[in-house]
Amino acid sequence: MIRKTIPLFAAALLAACCTGRGLDPAVEVPAPDDAREGMIVLGERLADPYSLENMRAALTAVYPTKGAGHLLSASHYYVRFLPKSERDYAWLESRGVVMLDHPMDYEILREGDWYHDPDIPEGQITWQYASVPRDFPFPPRIRYEILDDCYIPGEELSVKAADGIDWEAVEREAYRLTGNGDLLEERPRTRADSPGTPQGRITIVDPDRGGAAEGVRGVRVACNTFVKTAYAYTDDEGYYQMSEVFPSKPRYRLIYKNSAGFAIGFNLLLVPASVSSLGRGETTGLDLVVDGSSDRRRFTRCVVNNAGYDYFQRCAEGDPALKTPPSNLRIWLFQRLSASCTVMLQQGVLVDQGKVGEWLGEYAVLLKLFLPDIALGLKGHDSYASIYADTVHELAHASHFSLAGTDYWENFARFIVTSYVTSGFVTYGVGTETDHGYCEVGEMWAYYLQTVLYRERYPGKDVPAFGQGHWFHPQIFLELEEDGLDEGRIFQVLSSDVTDRQMLQKKLISYYPEHKSAINQAFAKYN
Repeated sequence: MIRKTIPLFAAALLAACCTGRGLDPAVEVPAPDDAREGMIVLGERLADPYSLENMRAALTAVYPTKGAGHLLSASHYYVRFLPKSERDYAWLESRGVVMLDHPMDYEILREGDWYHDPDIPEGQITWQYASVPRDFPFPPRIRYEILDDCYIPGEELSVKAADGIDWEAVEREAYRLTGNGDLLEERPRTRADSPGTPQGRITIVDPDRGGAAEGVRGVRVACNTFVKTAYAYTDDEGYYQMSEVFPSKPRYRLIYKNSAGFAIGFNLLLVPASVSSLGRGETTGLDLVVDGSSDRRRFTRCVVNNAGYDYFQRCAEGDPALKTPPSNLRIWLFQRLSASCTVMLQQGVLVDQGKVGEWLGEYAVLLKLFLPDIALGLKGHDSYASIYADTVHELAHASHFSLAGTDYWENFARFIVTSYVTSGFVTYGVGTETDHGYCEVGEMWAYYLQTVLYRERYPGKDVPAFGQGHWFHPQIFLELEEDGLDEGRIFQVLSSDVTDRQMLQKKLISYYPEHKSAINQAFAKYN
């Protein structure tokens, strides 16, 4: 059962990690993000106002003399999919399908971040519910069931319909006819006092930067009433605006699939991005301020979201630029672990290869099912600043992966695994093992860039160099920076052929001969 195997897998995964805080092998490891908390509780099934039958009845009731009700045809299907793999799920998402893991026509007795159908075995993706256009190309390999034919008014709500029908009035009548009139706004909106579509701002507070709210950037905000759905991404200031008009208060949620190209997961089982339910909000939109007193999962997800978004932007703007991490990067969050790692499993690293597969044994199969790239241990991290620091450290590794490649990372991760087991659970080993140079170069870079980016975000804080107590001495790069070699220029030499300290020193001199003296002095100082 997945409840038993996730902790064992997580222990194995986090043993293969790069972190300054070792994993205690005697501690039971929880599932990522403590995902079993916060399950949605469903109530009674409700009559869907948007079913074709109900919309026909509403059209006839509002316009009894037109006789057009029976002519109305379906615009959408209410459907549920049962993906068998992440490949199936990704295919649906790529076709614009907005999926919920719970039925869309049920009362919600208790809000939560996830739901799993009791008829679906644990360890499998649960049913995914959505409304899709009538011409949607259903794939033969993905199981689906059409639950109802629907008519969902769209653009005709915001413009005068050519047929003279007030579709907003029809939509509201459908709510009343189905017994859902109590969900409607007390007063119909007018175009004069409302922009029509939900809009708002999602912000987060970082006390270490003065306490002013800043936007939660690039996160997806989604909302729905029954089968009518909409979503939008926040901009750099946290603002969003939907494209649909809603007659009743929608249910809002944050989906941590960032517009920059990474996802923060997982939402219990094999769903690439976690969800934070926000409950019902006004039809005009919902504003949210997240801070340290907010739900911890929501707070940590939003911090990692912003750190990731800013890091991706930083890569694109540098001159010379850092390589951006892979565009489908997946980050897992562990609330009760202190270890973090960048294993890049989804990118093809550590899957049934050599000693890693042998060491993981039967749990190696889980790598094929879940495939995270970064696992962040958040135990002991209560501030925005500390979560930010660990996040950019692991993202620095992800950029190094993009430059050095899969084979390099295979050796790097194999060293971490081997040294962890043979050195008495010391994460980085002691610096004398075979292939220790991969760890030396990789961790020098990650701790150095962590220090640079942290000091940029918190310029007024007296921050020592991260990782300076380790045997690989990231201070070397900080001293080179003082001589004019910034992070962009240093990064250029970290290709797959730089596998130890000596090769790093040699390549730096070959790239930047004018800095030869400073390079030699820095390396000699920390020999």
